[in-house]
Amino acid sequence: MESGNNVTVFILLGLSQNRNIEILCFVLFLFCYIVIWMGNLLIMISITCSPLIDKPMYFFLNYLSLSDLCFTSTVTPKLMTDLLAEKKTISYNNCMTQLFILHFLGGTEIFILTGMAYDRCVAICKPLHYTIIMSRRKCHMIIVACCTGGCVHSASQFLLTIFLPFCGPNEIDHYFCDVYPLLKLACTDTYRIGLLVIVNSGLIALVTFVILMVSYFLILYTIRASPAESRAKALSTCSSHITVVVLFFVPVLFVYIRQPTTYPEDKVFALFYTIIAPMFNPLIYTLRNMEMKNALRKVWCRKALLIGRQII
Repeated sequence: MESGNNVTVFILLGLSQNRNIEILCFVLFLFCYIVIWMGNLLIMISITCSPLIDKPMYFFLNYLSLSDLCFTSTVTPKLMTDLLAEKKTISYNNCMTQLFILHFLGGTEIFILTGMAYDRCVAICKPLHYTIIMSRRKCHMIIVACCTGGCVHSASQFLLTIFLPFCGPNEIDHYFCDVYPLLKLACTDTYRIGLLVIVNSGLIALVTFVILMVSYFLILYTIRASPAESRAKALSTCSSHITVVVLFFVPVLFVYIRQPTTYPEDKVFALFYTIIAPMFNPLIYTLRNMEMKNALRKVWCRKALLIGRQII
């Protein structure tokens, strides 16, 4: 291993050193990754090819699915490759690239979830002004703002890490490149940088989570006197969103809203927001949403009929 800033390769310790566990994990994550691709592509195609694309809620859901797909693809293929490899290595440049893309997509996803909560809040709390407030131009502006916010967040994380000197050892106790494991390897005092990471990642996640919970509390407060049917529909939609938010935010908060150090549990919690949440999002939004299920039937039944006619 070279001294100073001449580190060229990191060794990823991964999830386990046990070969049998690694093979089991490979099969499990391969299944999860196939489900993620099928589920999110199904949602994206069904929304894009149906009138649902004109509704703000599904417009945002379309982008959430795309974000999920890209986010998990930044980590999962490399993880599965490493589970079968003898040496789990990643170059310094690829490590920094993975760090940037992961935080960009993760930040974008957090802001999209906030945009979806805002949309539901407006739809339920101000139904008469909904179409004016949530115009298509406003929806596009929100998506641009989400991507911009994700980019600013990721760039700041990247800049905090890229100038760190690495002298050795070069073993990252994780299955992907993240800030805290890299801070642990840096051969300099990283206390202040760690505090900046907490402010950047931890506080952003915490503030966003609180805003989301407050918005859902306002929704529940608003619908308390609504007719039973309207209340049931609003509760069904909100419960889906809350489930997604909890699956994603609780592990993120555990990892980032604390002192800049690493624990063995971090890898398990990271699985929730890199693989488990993107896998469950399509199931949560389709199984509990009648409009989504109807769109799936119409789009895919129409495609099946067209294919059948072509064969005949």
